[in-house]
Amino acid sequence: MAKTIKEERLRWVLPIVNQKIRLVDAVKVCPYGKRSLERWVSQYKQFGEDGLEPKSTRPRSQLNETLVRIKERIIELRNETKLCAKKLSWQLKKEGINLHPRTIGKIIKTEGLVRRYKVRKLRYKYIKVPLSKGELVEIDIKYVPQTMENRQYYQFTAIDCASRWRYLSIYEHMGSSEAMAFLKEVIKVAPFRIRAIKTDNGSCFTNRYIGYSKSIDPINPKIHAFDLECQKHNIIHYLIDPGKPAQNGKVERSHRSDQETFYDQVDFSAVEELKYKLKLWNMYYNDLEHCGLNGKTPNQMLEILTN
Repeated sequence: MAKTIKEERLRWVLPIVNQKIRLVDAVKVCPYGKRSLERWVSQYKQFGEDGLEPKSTRPRSQLNETLVRIKERIIELRNETKLCAKKLSWQLKKEGINLHPRTIGKIIKTEGLVRRYKVRKLRYKYIKVPLSKGELVEIDIKYVPQTMENRQYYQFTAIDCASRWRYLSIYEHMGSSEAMAFLKEVIKVAPFRIRAIKTDNGSCFTNRYIGYSKSIDPINPKIHAFDLECQKHNIIHYLIDPGKPAQNGKVERSHRSDQETFYDQVDFSAVEELKYKLKLWNMYYNDLEHCGLNGKTPNQMLEILTN
């Protein structure tokens, strides 16, 4: 019995080459096809026994293969910006390189430059309701990862759900007075009228899950100062469900961008320096293409929604 593929092929090829049996007769009892036998005989006559060694059938070249210099540019951009495949395709288009996002995704995946998830994510189909600018603004707080002068600082973030326009501000504390001050700031700076906001259930935003049960009159509990400020400006205040940060997904996703693109790469030693650099980063963010906006920037979406 043949122990290797080469010996098995020799077992069928040698009788045909030595003219002990015709190829057409060998095909009748051979478990392999006629074309395989013809190819083996041809390779044996041309290269001898070495021609019967099994070889990969993978094509050595591809006519439509992406050029090496373009692959190198994709890898370089990915390492510099950490952008996804779709955003990289927009960036390359500005440089005169038209490449499909899936092609770019395959290249960065082959190079091991993609994020690895341990748990497979479930995909849900959501109904997207078209919003106008200022119709719903998400507000949340992020810890500044670096302490300055042994003091912890906090980043307050507001993002418009329709245009993804964003405003950031740094505070020393994260109490209700800071939350109200930030709301006044956003109302003053925003290029649109804010009609509703959405926050989590932190004590600086609401006392619904903490103070209502401790109220002297639970039927008519004391209204939180932040809610009173919202009523003053005729703004509806929505709360997400407890333990469901995904319901505040737009501001949470922007915080990930802050961490990866700003806090992990920018150095600062004083709070004034942090505020200045954060302001520049926010200006850059509002001029950055977004996948959720189909390649438009927040400032461009504001113009579109205005017209």
